[in-house]
Amino acid sequence: MHLYNLTLQSPTAICHAIVGNFSGTRQQEIIVSRGTRLELLRPDTQTGKISTVLANDVFGSIRSLAAFRLTGGTKDYAIVGSDSGRIVILEYDSKTSSFVKVHLETFGKSGARRIVPGQYLATDPKGRSVMISAMEKAKLVYILNRDAAANLTISSPLEAHKNNAIIHHIVGVDVGFENPMYAALEVDYTEADQDPTGEAFHNTEKMLTFYELDLGLNHVVRKWSEPTDPRANLLVQVPGGQLANSTRFEGPSGVLVCCEDHVIYRHMDAPQHRVPIPRRRHPLEEKDRGLIIVAAVMHKMKGAFFFLLQSEEGDLYKATIEHEDEEVKALKIKYFDTVPVASSLCILKSGFLFVASEFGNHHFYQFQKLGDDDNEPEWSSTDYDSFGMRDPSSPLPSVYFRPRPLDNLALADQLSSLDPIIDSKVLNVLPESDTPQIFAACGRGAKSTFRTLRHGLEIEQLSAPSPLPGIPNAVWTTKVKEDDPFHRYIVLSFVNGTLVLQISEDIEEVQETGFLSQEPTLAVQQIGDDALLQVHPRGIRHILADKRVNEWKVPQGRTIVRATTNKRQVVVALSSAELVYFELDLEGQLNEYQDRKALGSTVLALSIGEVAPGRQRTPYLAVGCEDQTVRIVSLDPDNTLEIISLQALTAPPSSICIAEMLDTSIDKSQPTMFVNIGLQNGVLLRTVLDPISGQLTDTRTRFLGTRPVKLIRMMVQGNPSILALSSRSWLNYTHQGLLHFSPLISEPWNHACGLAAEQCPEGLIGITGNLLKIFEVPRLGTKLMQTSMPLSYTPRKFVTHPSNHYFYMIEADHRVMGEDAAKAKISELTGKGKAIDQDMLELAPEEFGRPKAAAGTWASCIRIIDPIENKTVKVIELDNNEAAFSLAVVSFSARGSEQFLCVGTAASTLLAPRSCSSGYIRTYSFKENGTELELVHKTEVDDVPTAMIAFQGRLAAGVGKALRIYEIGKKKLLRKVENNTFGSAIVTLNTQGSRIIVGDMQESVVYAVYKAPENRLLIFADDSQPRWTTATVMVDYVTVAAGDKFGNIFVNRLDSKVSDQVDEDPTGAGILHEKSILMGSPHKTKLLAHYHVGDIVTGLHKISLVAGGREVLLYTCLHGTIGILVPFVSKEDVDFISTLEQHMRTERLSLVGRDHLAWRGYYVPVKATVDGDLCEMFARLPGPKQSSIAGELDRTVGEVLKKLEQLRVTASGF
Repeated sequence: MHLYNLTLQSPTAICHAIVGNFSGTRQQEIIVSRGTRLELLRPDTQTGKISTVLANDVFGSIRSLAAFRLTGGTKDYAIVGSDSGRIVILEYDSKTSSFVKVHLETFGKSGARRIVPGQYLATDPKGRSVMISAMEKAKLVYILNRDAAANLTISSPLEAHKNNAIIHHIVGVDVGFENPMYAALEVDYTEADQDPTGEAFHNTEKMLTFYELDLGLNHVVRKWSEPTDPRANLLVQVPGGQLANSTRFEGPSGVLVCCEDHVIYRHMDAPQHRVPIPRRRHPLEEKDRGLIIVAAVMHKMKGAFFFLLQSEEGDLYKATIEHEDEEVKALKIKYFDTVPVASSLCILKSGFLFVASEFGNHHFYQFQKLGDDDNEPEWSSTDYDSFGMRDPSSPLPSVYFRPRPLDNLALADQLSSLDPIIDSKVLNVLPESDTPQIFAACGRGAKSTFRTLRHGLEIEQLSAPSPLPGIPNAVWTTKVKEDDPFHRYIVLSFVNGTLVLQISEDIEEVQETGFLSQEPTLAVQQIGDDALLQVHPRGIRHILADKRVNEWKVPQGRTIVRATTNKRQVVVALSSAELVYFELDLEGQLNEYQDRKALGSTVLALSIGEVAPGRQRTPYLAVGCEDQTVRIVSLDPDNTLEIISLQALTAPPSSICIAEMLDTSIDKSQPTMFVNIGLQNGVLLRTVLDPISGQLTDTRTRFLGTRPVKLIRMMVQGNPSILALSSRSWLNYTHQGLLHFSPLISEPWNHACGLAAEQCPEGLIGITGNLLKIFEVPRLGTKLMQTSMPLSYTPRKFVTHPSNHYFYMIEADHRVMGEDAAKAKISELTGKGKAIDQDMLELAPEEFGRPKAAAGTWASCIRIIDPIENKTVKVIELDNNEAAFSLAVVSFSARGSEQFLCVGTAASTLLAPRSCSSGYIRTYSFKENGTELELVHKTEVDDVPTAMIAFQGRLAAGVGKALRIYEIGKKKLLRKVENNTFGSAIVTLNTQGSRIIVGDMQESVVYAVYKAPENRLLIFADDSQPRWTTATVMVDYVTVAAGDKFGNIFVNRLDSKVSDQVDEDPTGAGILHEKSILMGSPHKTKLLAHYHVGDIVTGLHKISLVAGGREVLLYTCLHGTIGILVPFVSKEDVDFISTLEQHMRTERLSLVGRDHLAWRGYYVPVKATVDGDLCEMFARLPGPKQSSIAGELDRTVGEVLKKLEQLRVTASGF
C-alpha cells in the first residue's frame, strides 16, 4: 500500500503573531505562525478586513517568532525559532510575494529538545541583537548589524548558559542605546535535584536575572539576579532610554513581572511596585483560585505608552506607569474589555487590536477609545504601603471589577478557525448535494461550536430576489462609456423580447435606450469609446452616444444563431453555418470583412478574447461546431478567417470562453491565454492557446455537473475570472498567483453575469427561474465554507442515527458547575443571607465564559442536532455531577432490534490520576422520530466508560481497562462477557463481524475476537510498539489506520493467514494456548505506512469525497487541519510521484532549515507515504528548475502539473 497525503485545510490555530512593516512600506502587516505554517496577513485599515497575502508550509515545527528592525531601518525582519536546531531570519520580498531566508545559523541538534534553544526568542528593542533560549540551561545571543552594502549580518553565537536552570520566559530590556540587556525568569534546581526529602523543592526561589551583552568586549555577562514571586510566569518589556532629540526619557526601562494575582514592576536598583490583578466578583467563583496573566502587549505612542494584559478568563486590563524620567511614581491597572483568551496580542499603529485566539475564531478589533475617561475603578501601587511591597510574600487584598460588553473595542473582522476539532464525521446529509460534508465538533467551553464544512466558496446575497416578468434566457450588464467606473444597464433577453433595467439607487426598467425590445438578444457590448451594441437574431444594432442607430440586417432567409463581441470586434454565426466578422475602425464605425467563412457544420458556440490595452484587435476566434470540434480561426489582417488549429471533443460544445488569466505555474511573468470549452454532457475542457502559433496544448478536463456548461467571463478582485454554470456553479479565478477552481455554494443558476455598481463594486447577478438576485464572493482562496452553531460546553463526541438525519452529541466541561448545581448553590447562599449580584449571574457565557469551580466538578449535557437546519432540537442536562464521555446508537436484538442511545457517564471524575466515584451507562430510547430521548435505565460500572460501539445486537463498551459486552435487561444492562487484560484505558472501538479493533490509550491497536459458543472475548494480535492512540478506522477486515498523540498516522495490517485461522477456530481454544510474543498477544501486526502530519489526529474516516471517485482516508486534527491520504492505483504513479518528491526535497528547502525527510519521519521513519503538499510546490518553483526536474522525470512541465492536479481533483474534488 502506498499513500499520497494532501492537506485540504491547513491548520487554523495561531500559536504566535507578530506585527511589523515587513514589506518596507508604511503599512503594518501581521505574520502568524500556525504551528507548521507561516502566513502574512494584511489588514485593510479602511474596511477593517484582514486578507492573507502569503502562506507557506515550513515543514518543521515553529516554536517562537519575533520581529526586529535594525536601527534607522524602515523594514522589519522576522526571526523564527523552530525544532531545526537553527536560528532563521526571514525577509518578506514583496516583488515575488515570498519569504526569503536572509540567515540560517545552526547551533544545535534538531527536534524539540529541553536544552536546545528555540523555545523562547527575545530581541533588543533597537534591533542590535537577539537572544534565543531553550527550556533549560542554554541561551545564545547573536549580534545583528549591517555590512558596507547595507545587508543584514549576524555574528557567531555568544553563550549565556546557566546549568541546572529552568527558564520560564525571556524578554529584551529597553535601555536605549546602552549595551543591550535581556531579562529572564529562571529557577535553579541544583539543590532540589539532590534533596530526597523534597524540602529544597518547596524552598526553591524563582530568580529574575538581567543579562548584559557587552558590545565592546563581545560577550554576555550576568548583570543582576534577584528572587521574585515564585508564581511569576511572564515578563513584559517597559520602554526606556533617552529620546534621540531631547534629554527626556521614553520610559523608566525595566520589566513588568506578571505573577499569580499580582503584577510587579522591577528594574535593577529601583524600588518595586506591585498591584493586584482585578478579579470578577462572581458568587459561584472558587474564592482561593489564583488568576494569572496569559498574554500581554505594550504599545508606544508619542510621549506615552500603555500595556494591555490579559487574564486567563479573557479580561483585558490596561496597565500604565507614571514616571519622571527613570523614576517610577506609580503602577496603575484597570479593567479595559473582555475578548477571547489569546495566544498572542498585537496592536497596530492604525488603531486596531489583533487577538490570535487560543481556541476558536481569531478576532480583529478597532479601538474606539483608550479607556481613560470611563468610570472603571483604577488601582495604583501608591494605594498600598511601600508601593505594595511591604511584605512581598503575602498577597495584597483582592480587588474586584464588573465585566461588561465591549466598550473600548469594536469588532471589525473575524478569521474563522476550527481549532480545536475534537470529533468529526463525514457524510452527505444535505439535500441537493452530490458530495459529502464534513461535520466537526469544535471549540472549548461556552465558545464551542458545531460546524458544517462544505467544499466551495461562500457567497453573500446582497439584495432580496427581484421577480421578472418571465423566465429570461440570458443576462448582461454594460457600461455606457468605456471609462465609466460602474455598469449602467442590466439587459435581460426573453424568448420574444428584451428588457433593459437601469442601475441607480434602485434597479428600474427604462425605455429609451436604443435597444430593440421586440426581439430576443444574443449579445450586448459597450463598444468603442461611448457606443453600445446589441446583436439579435435579425441583425446588429450599433447605438451611438447621441442615440443614433446604425443597423446591419441579416440576408434574407437566415438568422444569427451565435455571437461574440469585445470592445473592437464582433463575430456572428448565421443559421447557414457562415461566420461574419466586423471590426471597429478609428472613426468608430463597424465595418464588415468582405468575405464570409463557411464552416459546413452548425455553430454552437463562439468566443473571442478581450482586446489587450494598446492593441487594435485580438488575433484569435474559437468556434465550437455540432460535429464535436473546436476550431481556432485567425482574425489577423494577413490571414483573416483562416482555420489555424482544430480540437476534437467527446460531446457537442455548449459554450466557449477565451480568457487571459495569470497562472504562475505555467508562466511566471504574464497571463496565459486559456480556451475554456463547456460541453453538453457537463464536462469542462481547459486548453492553453499559444499566442504566437494559435495551437491548442495542455488540455485538462473536469466534470462540473449534469447540465450543459455555460461560461461567462467576469472580473473578480480586479482579475479576469470565469464563471461556469451547470447543475452547480463554479468560479475559476487567480489567487496568490495560482489558478483555483471552486464551486459556489448556492442554488444552481440558469444565467449569471458580473456586476460593478456603487453599492457592490464586485458583484454577481444570478438568475434562477424568474428571480434575479445580486451576490458577492466575500473571501477568495477559501476551500471550505463553514456554517456554525453554538454549543453549551466542550463537545466530546457525536454519533449519527442509522435511520434519521439527526446527530446525538455529548458535551462536558471540567471545573464548571451544571445548571442544577449552580441553582442549588445560589439558593444555599441566599438561604445564608448573602447578597447575590444578579448582573454577574446574567453574564452571557459565550462572551465571558463560566465561573471556575473546584476540581472534580462537571457540567455536561446530551444534545440532539438537526444538521440540515443547523439547529439544536433538544438538550438534556445531566445531573448528580455526571459527565458524559462516550455514546453509541445500539439496536438490541433482545428487544426486536429496537434502537437505543447508550451514553457512558461518570460522576465526580478527576483527570489526573484518572478516577471517578462511580461510572454509569445510561440507556435512552428514541421518541418522536428521534427528536426526544427517554431514560430507560442507568447501569452502574466501576470505571469511566471511555468508548462504546454496537456489536452483534449488543453493546460493546470500553470501561477503563476492560472491554465488556452488555445485553439489555429490564432494570439495567447485563454484563455478558469481559476481557480486562488491556494495557491502559480503551479509547476507540471499531468492529466488523465478530472482530473488535480496540484502540488502547498507550498500547496502540489491539485485535480482539468474540467467540459465541464459549462466550469468550480473546485478544489475538497487537502492535509491536506502544503508541498513544487518538483515532482509529478499519480500512478493511485485516487493516487498520490510526492516529497518535504525537501527530503520526500509521497503517497496520494483520497477516491474512492469521486472520483466517482465527475466524476458523470456533471456540478460540487455539488462541488461548498460543505462546505470547514480547509480553503481548501471540500475533503481531505489520506496519504498512507511517507519516508524521504535525498535528494531533482526532478523527479518521474512510470515505469517497467525489461522486463515483475512489475511497480515501480523511483525517481531522486538533489544530483544524483536514487532510486526506489517497491510495495510489498503479506502480507507475508511485515511482513517478516518489521521484518528484525526492527532487522537491532538494529544490524546495524548508524555510526554517528542517530536513523534510526527518520532519515527516519525526518519531518513526516515514514509510510508503508521499508528501503531496511538497509535490504541489512544484507549481511555485522558478521556470528553469521546473524544466530540469521535468526533464529528469522524462515529462514536460505541463504533464507534471497535470498529473498533480489529476491526483488532487479525482481524489478530493478540491
